[in-house]
Amino acid sequence: MNISYHGHSVVKVETNGKVILFDPFINGNPLTDLKVEEEHPDVIILTHGHGDHVGDTVEIAKQSGALVIANNEIANYLSWQGVDTHAMHIGGAYDFDFGRVKLTPAFHGSAMITEEKEIIYLGMPTGVLLTAEGKTIYHAGDTGLFSDMKLIGERHPIDIAFLPIGDNFTMGPEDAALAAEFLQAKIVVPIHYNTFPPIKQDPHRFLHLLKQGNGKIMKAGDVLTY
Repeated sequence: MNISYHGHSVVKVETNGKVILFDPFINGNPLTDLKVEEEHPDVIILTHGHGDHVGDTVEIAKQSGALVIANNEIANYLSWQGVDTHAMHIGGAYDFDFGRVKLTPAFHGSAMITEEKEIIYLGMPTGVLLTAEGKTIYHAGDTGLFSDMKLIGERHPIDIAFLPIGDNFTMGPEDAALAAEFLQAKIVVPIHYNTFPPIKQDPHRFLHLLKQGNGKIMKAGDVLTY
């Protein structure tokens, strides 16, 4: 299994012969090393409906034939655009041929804002637990700190957790450090920071706040192999 980070909240997992892409915000992402035309994942998983997470999903899915996994509202919205989708919702899990996906709560928003100044509601935001090859990855999506992260960690031994630290829109470093303590993940990787001025953060400060010393800063293109 290869797990790579690609700026903002973009994570790629290669497992069981499949490529899984989380929140593929590529065009407009100054921190990514990816190019839309070069991405051919088998699966795209979305945490919520904001543009910096749905990103280039439609174009990538159409060019690759990828299955898009998301909450029911996002899945329906994207299916109307000709994308193959699998709808889920918070608390639900499903066994796919590449592994098991479970959606968890996240405390945030989830909507598209159109050029016509309309807001399209896209359901509840989520985190994602992906279990494959005996490993569990937790992508928290965009969220504030919440105490049920303790329950997520107790019920699902997590090998690597991707946690937002940008503050302003999500947890900041202090709250994310407490989230890491709740989750008890073996490795914690900060995401969703430095992409835009309001979420400017020093990831080394976040690592310093971690009591267990289990943080790892990943630059765009860095890979963890299991």
